[in-house]
Amino acid sequence: MNARIEAVRILLAKADQDELAARELASNPRLGDEIIGFHLQQAVEKRLKALLTFHGIPYRRTHDLLELMDLLIARGCPVPLPLEALQEMTPFAVEYRYEHLDQYEDAPLDREAPWDCRVN
Repeated sequence: MNARIEAVRILLAKADQDELAARELASNPRLGDEIIGFHLQQAVEKRLKALLTFHGIPYRRTHDLLELMDLLIARGCPVPLPLEALQEMTPFAVEYRYEHLDQYEDAPLDREAPWDCRVN
């Protein structure tokens, strides 16, 4: 199998696992929003990296979703997610994992939302 296609397949499978983890963890009120948000952010990050890999676009090691999206835009790829959503999710990768979420957010994560971490 083509190495690039295999890398895309692996990234998408890992993204599915992160999204599943977020959905499973969301039902536990003892877990902080930053844990659930982390897995949602990771699902989107891996899907964006899968798109970049599919299109043969190199990217540096980063958790910045806007940076990854900018790489896609620069190559003329369609924007798969609203930029505002990416901006809100990026801090879950690192910042909120080491700080208290409530000092950064006005509203808690909506655990009942029908999350869709898929990118088009």
